[in-house]
Amino acid sequence: QVQLVESGGGLVQPGGSRRLSCAASGSIFSINAMGWYRQAPGKQRELVARITSSGSTNYADSVKGRFTISRDNAKNTVYLRMNSLKPEDTAVYYCNAKIRRYYNSEEADYWGQGTQVTVSS
Repeated sequence: QVQLVESGGGLVQPGGSRRLSCAASGSIFSINAMGWYRQAPGKQRELVARITSSGSTNYADSVKGRFTISRDNAKNTVYLRMNSLKPEDTAVYYCNAKIRRYYNSEEADYWGQGTQVTVSS
């Protein structure tokens, strides 16, 4: 089994900062890209940021310059540093990882359970 466990969500004031973490555990041979998605009430899930195993990143236009994604490959962990938070950043944030469980298995998508981030005064 593979698990992705997120942490770091909560209530934060506009203009504030927050760091999300997501740790992958279980039977893992390799992890390719990792990313963060979010889903606000009544909206579709959207990509926030993504990072490859070599460290290449891409961001949604709405978070460029405010959010930073990083990863620690030794810990199978991805982070999302969120600065200058706005009320429109309020959403459930989900971690995603493309994982190969064995050397001869295909890559598959795994998701965390989600963590709520609420930006409000």
